[in-house]
Amino acid sequence: MKKYDVIVIGGSASGIATAITGKNAYPNKSFLMIRKEKQAIVPCGIPYIFGSLHDTKKDTISDKIFEKNNIDLKIDEVTKIDAENKTCTTKDGSMISFEKLVLATGSKAHVPAWLDGANKENVFIIPKDKDYLDQAIKKLSSAKKIVTIGGGFIGVETSDELKKEGKEVIIVEKLPHILGTAFDDELCEAVEQKLKERNVEFITNMGVSKITGDDKATGVELENGESISADAVLLTVGYQPNTKLASDAGLSLNEKGFIRVDEYMHTDNHDIMAVGDCAEKRDFVTRKISTTMLASTACAEARIAGMNLFKLSAMKTFSGTIAIFSTALGDTGYGVAGVTEKTATQEQFDVVTGSFTGVDKHPGTMPGVHKQTVKLIAAREGGLVLGGEVIGGTSTGELTNLIGFIIQNKMTVNNILTAQIGTHPLVTAPPTAYPLIKAAEAVARKL
Repeated sequence: MKKYDVIVIGGSASGIATAITGKNAYPNKSFLMIRKEKQAIVPCGIPYIFGSLHDTKKDTISDKIFEKNNIDLKIDEVTKIDAENKTCTTKDGSMISFEKLVLATGSKAHVPAWLDGANKENVFIIPKDKDYLDQAIKKLSSAKKIVTIGGGFIGVETSDELKKEGKEVIIVEKLPHILGTAFDDELCEAVEQKLKERNVEFITNMGVSKITGDDKATGVELENGESISADAVLLTVGYQPNTKLASDAGLSLNEKGFIRVDEYMHTDNHDIMAVGDCAEKRDFVTRKISTTMLASTACAEARIAGMNLFKLSAMKTFSGTIAIFSTALGDTGYGVAGVTEKTATQEQFDVVTGSFTGVDKHPGTMPGVHKQTVKLIAAREGGLVLGGEVIGGTSTGELTNLIGFIIQNKMTVNNILTAQIGTHPLVTAPPTAYPLIKAAEAVARKL
C-alpha cells in the first residue's frame, strides 16, 4: 500500500491552493492530489467559453504546476474514505494511506427536483466538467433562442456571452431583480439597464413551472401560465456542496449540507480538513451559516488549511466569508464586499450608508475614462465598515477587493478618511475626488 503524508481529494481552485501552500509550508512532506477529471477547468472562466473564449481548452489549468511543486497527481475517483484506518480507496482499486487528508470536493450544479422537464434533451447545466461543457458548446451552437432559468452571476454572465454570439436570450428570475441576492436594488437596476443596452432580455418576479416539449426541450412555461419557446434551456439556479464522500466517511455535515469545519478548516476528525465549496462557512459580519460559493473564498480557506496541516497557528484562521463578488458586462464592472444595506437592515444592524460618483481616471476628459460609483455601509456605532458596492470600469474588481480588506481588518470610516493613497491620471481616480474616500465622507456627515 502506498502512503503519503497528505492526500488532497479534488483538483479545482481550493484543492490546488491547498496542495501548493501545504507543500511550501512543509517541503519535506509528500503530497498527492487525486482528481477525477482528466483536465481541471478554471471555474470562474466557464461562462466565457460560450462567447469570448469559444473553447474549453482556453479555460484550463496546466498540470505542470504539480510537477513544478513536487506534488504527485492521480487521475482517479475516490470511492471510499476509511477515517479510522486513514486510507482512501479509488475507483481503479488502489488503496492509499495518509497522515492528513483534505477534502476539496467542491460543488455540483443544482437541478431542482420540483422542476418538470429538467432532464429533457437540450436542457443544460453549467458544471465544472470539461467534457460536458464541450458537448454543451457544440449543441448550443445551432440554437437560435435560449431561455436561462436563474438570474445569478453564472446565468447573467453566460447569457451575455451567448448574446455576443448572436443568440436571442431571455433570463427568467424569480426574485424582483437580476443579481438580487448579491446587490442592493440600485445596483441591480444598473445591471438590468446594462442588460437592456446589450439586448439581453429578462423577466423578473416570475418563476418557471416546467420545461416544455416531449423528449427535447421546446421552451418553458412560467408560473403565470405564459409560455416562451426556445431551442435550448440553461438551468443556472445554484450549486450544492458535494459532500457524499465525507458523509459516508462519518464526518458531520451542518444543516445546509456542508462539511462542518473549525476556523483552522479541521472537520470533526482532526486529521481530515475540508475547504472550498464543500466546506462550512459563516458570514464574516452576521456570523450566520453562509451558502456562499466563491473561488476566492475557497482559496483563502485552502491557504489556511495548507499552513495548518501539521501545526496550528492562531494567527492563521478563517474568520468567515466576506463574500466578495465581481462581474462585468462589457466595460462596466460591478462589485460587492461584505453585507449589503438590504442584508444589514434584515439582520437588524443599525447602519448608515453613503455614496459618491466620480471617475476612475483624471481629468474626466482622459481617454477611456469611466464613471465610478462607490457605496459604503457602516455601523452607526463607531463607523465600522460592514460592506461596500462598486460600479465602474475595469478597476472595479480591485477596488472591491480593497473594500474587502477594509472589512476584514475591521477598519472604520475614519480609517478611510485618514488613509494615504497614490494616484496617477491613467490608472486611478483623482486624489481630490477619490470615490472611496468621498463615499466615506458621505457616511461621516451622517454619523
